Amino acid sequence: MSYTDRFLRYIQTVLLIALMTLTFQSQVSAEPPSSKYGGQLVFAIVSDPKSFNQIMAKEASTTAVTGFLFEGLTTTNAHTTQVEPHLAESWEVSEDGLQWTFHLRRDVRWNDGQPFTADDVVFTFNDLIFNENIPSSARDIYTIDGQQFLVEKVDKFTVRFTLPIRFAPFLRGMGQAIFPRHKLKQLVDDGKFNFSWGIDADPREIVGTGPFKLVRYDPGQRLLYEKNEHYWKVSDDGERLPYIDKIVYLIVGNEDVQLLKFMEGSTDSYSVRGLDYPLLKPLEKERNFTVYDLGPDTGSQFLFFNQNTGTNPETGQSYVPAHKLRWFTDLSFRRAVAHSIDKQRIIEIVKNRLGYPQWSPIGPASAFFHKPDVTKYEYNLETARRILAEAGYTDRNGDGYLEDSQGQKIEFNLATNAGNIQRTDIASIIRHDLEKLGMKVNFQTLEFNTLVTNINSTFQWDAIILGLTGGIEPHFGKNVWNSAGQLHMWYPRQEQPATEWEARIDELFNMGVQELNEEQRKVYYDEFQQIVSDQLPLIYTVLGANVSAVRNKFGNLDPTNYGGVFHNIEELYILEEYR
Repeated sequence: MSYTDRFLRYIQTVLLIALMTLTFQSQVSAEPPSSKYGGQLVFAIVSDPKSFNQIMAKEASTTAVTGFLFEGLTTTNAHTTQVEPHLAESWEVSEDGLQWTFHLRRDVRWNDGQPFTADDVVFTFNDLIFNENIPSSARDIYTIDGQQFLVEKVDKFTVRFTLPIRFAPFLRGMGQAIFPRHKLKQLVDDGKFNFSWGIDADPREIVGTGPFKLVRYDPGQRLLYEKNEHYWKVSDDGERLPYIDKIVYLIVGNEDVQLLKFMEGSTDSYSVRGLDYPLLKPLEKERNFTVYDLGPDTGSQFLFFNQNTGTNPETGQSYVPAHKLRWFTDLSFRRAVAHSIDKQRIIEIVKNRLGYPQWSPIGPASAFFHKPDVTKYEYNLETARRILAEAGYTDRNGDGYLEDSQGQKIEFNLATNAGNIQRTDIASIIRHDLEKLGMKVNFQTLEFNTLVTNINSTFQWDAIILGLTGGIEPHFGKNVWNSAGQLHMWYPRQEQPATEWEARIDELFNMGVQELNEEQRKVYYDEFQQIVSDQLPLIYTVLGANVSAVRNKFGNLDPTNYGGVFHNIEELYILEEYR
């Protein structure tokens, strides 16, 4: 064979190999690793967040929009409610139950690419939660009899917690969000943390390990999240999560607009009110969504009065006028109000029969710790009138309004958050019956963050209707029920318990958290529920049913009562025809 022939054969071989390579590459590129990636999920909320600083948060407007950003060492299984590993892959505990050693995952990164290490865990607890200069509600939960945990770094991926006493819900408590030391340490050292990560923050500065990151916030309009490209979780098939590219929160002002947005197809999920159920349920097939009824809600709705006996240090004036404070701290007054709440009417009108009367802080959705046989105040205006008269509240001058024993007309302001139609409707029903008793009730709606500021900062309010999200572990409500708690709403941050029953609740929570025997723990929390039903610091109304309508566009959707519809959001994918 001549040189020319060998050269031509060589060229042919090279071209053939090149052609085969191109064909193979085209075949590979034609078949992506997974068909699940892409698309966006759209929610609607009724108010702007107050902050993005979850450590400082005392309201759902913050925690609702930061939940996708941060994670804890453990997590709670949405089906079994058992505690499972998360940012920690394993742990050991000493025989006496006081020393817990956590081994962290080594593949976790913050969404800015920095590695997650033991330094972040130690920083979260020692520099943030246990920092007396930072008003964190979490500190109430992790403080027992005035004692805090000792949190130490063992090595780069090992953390040791030494407990002063036994702490029954310790593992579940390790679901506490962990925060980035490299982003926040200097702010803490400079005394600027309390003003950091506010709504004016650059979203790129808000760094978490969660499946999504905040990239944009347009006040009054929307929040935009993108997937965290550094997220550590993978699917059972080895595919990197999350599948969904973006999450959008539309800020819509009220629940009616939320419903409208869902009906027109602008949003993908809607938390169904009782009054919406007969409208939405028949439209499931026509509008291509499904209504999921997951059982009783773990949350609560309640009325409470301002019992703060303090004075404003700047003005020297009492936070609550003396005559109103006499009423609000009078158990007979609160008992009469409790008897004037028509729970059945609220269930029928506001919840469209999708509701349950609530009598105590722990509802039936909490199962084991729920105490059904507490003191109940059935709706009876005659009973309410009798209690008021016996306590000295009568119409002394014939003007149609009650006066107290000192001649002060019973008149007060009742507020709830604007945009929450259900609470507004509940307030309207309660106000109507209180006025039947002869009370003058001035109803007002306030922007949610203003309402929270009044409760936690200015302390200048009379009565409020509000709610809490609840949960399955009683101790995690300690920041509400401890007399020194940040969220002890009717009189927060007491230096000493204002009443004997508040002191007893403090004792019960301290005993309950140390008791490892579940049956004995229940004894303590049963007594707590009985005290609350007797003393009525919060006057409960009704529980809703946990009902959600969801667009039929998601794969891997797995709703549960505890976890809700989107508890496994990193695993959800949008069906191809909807991307």
